[in-house]
Order: sequence, then structure tokens, then C-alpha cells
Amino acid sequence: MLRTVRPCSPLRQEPLPLWQTGGVTEDFAEVLDNVGPRLRRLRQQRGTTLTDLSAATGISVSTLSRLESGQRRPTLELLLPLARAHQVPLDELVDAPATGDPRVHARPIVRNGVTFLPLTRRPGGVQAFKQILPPRHQCGGEQKTHEGYEWLYVLSGRVRLLLGEHDIVLTAGEVAEFDTHVPHAISNPDDVPAEVLNLFGPQGERVHVRARPAGRDPKAR
Repeated sequence: MLRTVRPCSPLRQEPLPLWQTGGVTEDFAEVLDNVGPRLRRLRQQRGTTLTDLSAATGISVSTLSRLESGQRRPTLELLLPLARAHQVPLDELVDAPATGDPRVHARPIVRNGVTFLPLTRRPGGVQAFKQILPPRHQCGGEQKTHEGYEWLYVLSGRVRLLLGEHDIVLTAGEVAEFDTHVPHAISNPDDVPAEVLNLFGPQGERVHVRARPAGRDPKAR
């Protein structure tokens, strides 16, 4: 005896985001068309090669090249690691900030227990940061060198600056500037947070803000 088999009801799926479907409006298509040139401009301003960016994001060089040329449509899966690599908010990759609004909306970056608040949003060149060192933050005695020049102003608290053979304690209102070819390290000797205003060149930003920690932070003593 023949039996009628009813087809199974298809599983209900949430609609895909607009930019992952063919239903792209004219305005939205224009936004997507501008992403590629913005990605290329941001990478070139930072002096980063496609190979370097591929290593930092895990995205292949060919995909990055197609994104920048507009041959590959940007998706959230691709834009998130790119935003992290360039240290910019995701909305700056998708749509440039409104021209008339000069305010910088700081997004904190934490490296080795130290919080950095970006005070500039233009990529490349000298970058300004507010740096917050937690109580008793230690640098482990390791002094680093790199290309560039640094300037710092202590806003509150005290910081200990190891600079070559010098061991200096700076208090609120004091300023220091130095060639970063000289071995240096900064720590907080007190039981309260210390706040510092920093100006970094591209190399300094890469070392202090963008570098990933090698291991766990040394415990405060």
C-alpha cells in the first residue's frame, strides 16, 4: 500500500545581515564600496604591508588584496580582526566619523595591566594617549629600546622612570622626554593609580600599545 510522505518543514533561519545578501540598497552599496579604499589608506598610513597584516589577522594576502580593491565584499568576520589589528573602532572601517564632530571617543586598550586611552584618532604620525598604571605596577626591571622619541607628563600620582643608568621618580606636574634608543621602563611605586599623558611616535605606539603581552604580569610587591 502506497503511503503519502509529507515533506519535512524547513528549519526556520534568521535572515542574513543585509551586507551578506544580494538585497543591498544603493546607499548601503556606496558604504561598502568605500570600505576597500579606507582599508588600503589606513594600512599605508601605518606603513604596514599586506604580508604583515595577514600575519596579524589570519586573513590571506589574496583576500586582503581583494578587499582593498573592492573585488571582495567586506563581512563582519573579516572586519573585526582588521579593526583589532589597526586599533580602530569597527565603525571607522565601515563609515568615516562625521566631519564636523571633533570629539574623540576614547576606547581603552589594556596591555600588561596598564590601560591606554587613545586621545587621537588620526592613524600614523605622533599619537597621544592617557596611560593609567595600577597601584604598585612593576615593569619587572626589564628596560626596552626601540626607534623614536617619547614625551610624558604625570597627571596624578607618581611614576618611576628607569632610563639607562638613571632611576627617577616623577610626581604630578613633572615632564620627561627622552630618546627611546636609551633603555627605559616605567612603573608605579605607590598604592594608588598613576595617570600619565604620553606622546608616542609610530614605533613607540607599536611597542607600548599594540604589542601583545609575552606572559603573565609580574605580581606587585
